[in-house]
Amino acid sequence: MRKTPRLDKEKMFIAKHKKLLFEIATVLLIFLADRASKIYILRIAEVESVVDIYVNPYLNFYLIWNKGIAFGLFSFNESLIYNSVSLIIGLIIVAILILIIKSEDIKKYAFLLVLGGALGNLYDRVYYSAVPDFIDFHIREIHWFIFNVADIFITLGVIFLILLELFDKKDRNEKN
Repeated sequence: MRKTPRLDKEKMFIAKHKKLLFEIATVLLIFLADRASKIYILRIAEVESVVDIYVNPYLNFYLIWNKGIAFGLFSFNESLIYNSVSLIIGLIIVAILILIIKSEDIKKYAFLLVLGGALGNLYDRVYYSAVPDFIDFHIREIHWFIFNVADIFITLGVIFLILLELFDKKDRNEKN
């Protein structure tokens, strides 16, 4: 059985762009995991009017809407500040894309984690004009900031980048 030229071209394209397809799939999976978790929580909020779910002694799901303006600061023109912060986030995403394109080593994957999470939160800022946060991690009465799945990937990516930089700096110092 003879293969068609079209199938050969598709296989060549996939082989040539396998790494790029994996990177796009990684970002897309992070974005979709974030979207699915937020849609689930928002559906609960729609039915129950509130999300306040006890999971275990250290974890609750409690929905809040984060507009990015903490403690009422900058309340003189909230929409201007909100739009400015959203624009800055968009520019940071462009910068992350440039860093991903320029990175050839393992740092690229840390940037991909950050990008997937950042796109998830940017989507919410544009669609809802706020980011739904709902993961409430705490130890007894000491609560961490309430966050979402996108924030987890952003944080993991940043921690990964910091560790890579520390180890890279250590390697450079040992060589000198």
